[in-house]
Amino acid sequence: MQAAKNGDVVSVHYTGTFDDKNEFDSSQGRDPLIFVLGQGEVIDGFEQAIVGMIPGQTKSVHIPCEQAYGEHDEERVMLVPRNEIPAQIPLEVGIQLQVNAEDGAYPVTVTAITGDQVVLDGNHPLAGHNLNFELTLVEIMKEMPAHLLHGDDCGCGG
Repeated sequence: MQAAKNGDVVSVHYTGTFDDKNEFDSSQGRDPLIFVLGQGEVIDGFEQAIVGMIPGQTKSVHIPCEQAYGEHDEERVMLVPRNEIPAQIPLEVGIQLQVNAEDGAYPVTVTAITGDQVVLDGNHPLAGHNLNFELTLVEIMKEMPAHLLHGDDCGCGG
């Protein structure tokens, strides 16, 4: 049986947990995750763990935050006056907004609202966390399924 290698299209089921065993994501009950190995479509540690696996194989992997979403960077947390955010945007902790800056647009998460101030965090929500995954390589595919090659409105029925 062939082992997964860079350039292969792979189908993977996974369950992700923090070090305290709390689950943050899982493909169980959904379609497996499909991606091309070696193209940086998933975090480094996840990708490296799949290389060398054979279909049907399951493994557990611990990924330090440096190989996942990096350390939490306090410089990416900002305090913004509420009146600088358009009034039609209903603010609540946990929602994601997009901030436009000179170097482009990037997502932020509202992490606190105190009086007339809003705390926006530009870090990935999983930054600063070590991640643990239970991975099962479902399949090595010959090519990316057609429904994943097009946008939702392509008319391809995908």
